[in-house]
Amino acid sequence: MPLSRRDFLLAAATLPALRLERILRNPYAPPLRLPRATTPLRIRGRVRAGGRGLRGVAVTDGLQVVTTRADGSYELITTGDREFVSVSLPAGCRIPTNPTGTARFYQPVRRDATEMTATFDLAPHDRPDDRHACLLLPDPQTEDAQEMQWFHAQSVPDVRRTVAALGDREVFGVACGDIMFDKLELFPDYERAVAAMGVPFFQVVGNHDLDHTTTDERSTDTFCGYFGPRYYSFDRGAVHYVALDDVFWHGTDYIGYLGGDQLAWLERDLARIERGRTVIVLLHIPVLGTRHQRLGQRSPADGMAVMNREALYRLLAPYRAHVLAGHVHENEHTFFAGVHEHVSGTVCGAWWSGPICGDGTPSGYSVYQVDGESVSWRYQATGQDASHQLRVYPRGADPRAPDEIVANVWNWDPEWRVVWYEGGERRGPMSRRRGLDPLSVELHTGPALPPRRTWVEPYVTDHLFYAPVSPDARDVRVEATDRFGRTYTAGLDR
Repeated sequence: MPLSRRDFLLAAATLPALRLERILRNPYAPPLRLPRATTPLRIRGRVRAGGRGLRGVAVTDGLQVVTTRADGSYELITTGDREFVSVSLPAGCRIPTNPTGTARFYQPVRRDATEMTATFDLAPHDRPDDRHACLLLPDPQTEDAQEMQWFHAQSVPDVRRTVAALGDREVFGVACGDIMFDKLELFPDYERAVAAMGVPFFQVVGNHDLDHTTTDERSTDTFCGYFGPRYYSFDRGAVHYVALDDVFWHGTDYIGYLGGDQLAWLERDLARIERGRTVIVLLHIPVLGTRHQRLGQRSPADGMAVMNREALYRLLAPYRAHVLAGHVHENEHTFFAGVHEHVSGTVCGAWWSGPICGDGTPSGYSVYQVDGESVSWRYQATGQDASHQLRVYPRGADPRAPDEIVANVWNWDPEWRVVWYEGGERRGPMSRRRGLDPLSVELHTGPALPPRRTWVEPYVTDHLFYAPVSPDARDVRVEATDRFGRTYTAGLDR
């Protein structure tokens, strides 16, 4: 089992740097077992829906996992240093919420007792939840009142329109980390936004949601005070969702890392899930991503990927696994170790500096629709119609390709087809090449741009498509068809 978060901090003072690096990068390295004072605590309770006990529901302290008996009762032996006891919300029940609309599936552990009771009363759903939708909102990342006002004025009404368009599906949201930009005192304003959006929201912790004046062991205190456990699971229909905390704060910076307690809990949580089921993992820092490859680097930077990702891949191997992430302010799909990783564009775009992320993806969020165990998805650009899935630039917009048009298809994956038309006639597939989005170059290049975030620069991306056109070409259009058979068009009219 990997080194636990607490053990890492204690070991950091005594172990050579190379030894620490070996432990972090090898999830199977022997851990250091350092003593910690604990007080045994027995928790008893029931999980009920409509007043009737529910059988087989998982209850956890973030390390141990027990399941309820036929009458909904359970008993969990834990210790006083655990923060929460929580329930893995079962399918068929409504998502309970705090008054603000954030999900409430947990109770604080009493640190001053040896016995406590924790009962979870759930409400049966009034409609099947096997048809549901998840709205993934990575990186709202508001730093001040102005950016929070933009979030309320732009993102909130857009989410409300999306929810209305989804009809009778159950809908919930996930704020996928970096809810704040270090200004944790703005969490109540985020909660007001959740209440206004009108659907339950789960939260994932990001590197800018931490108390940076402390060590990792206490760095999530404020986040957890608002939203509960930093990792947890729940079911909607036939899909098992898992939210993880993959941000490790070591006092001066962060790395992508999953602590030992969390991985031990995850192994026990997934042991209940039938092999072959769909599992969707929600976390902030991508597990791997490809930015390092696009930059010509052999491996990702420690803060851009999960360093001990092999342990996660091993646990997810028996399942049809999707990992949903944010953090890097761009959009891409990667496939590795049997896992489909979705790295989503962000609510704030390039940190509220304009309408797009550094790779040209519009500011926005991702929409996942589930039917049984079938999952489909699309990207929702804030303020745009659902059909806005690509942007076409005129001939020569990329100086490296003076005779070609460029199309940015930001949600592209290898199952998409991208073709171009000239004068109403289909000319064939476009060529995918690595490059910089022309609008990002215009808005983000140089030490003075963009005005609010001058450190933002364009990102090299893999979802640009090129085609040669003549200087006098007319009615040039691009047609992109996604893996679900939905076709989107955009063009240049002359």
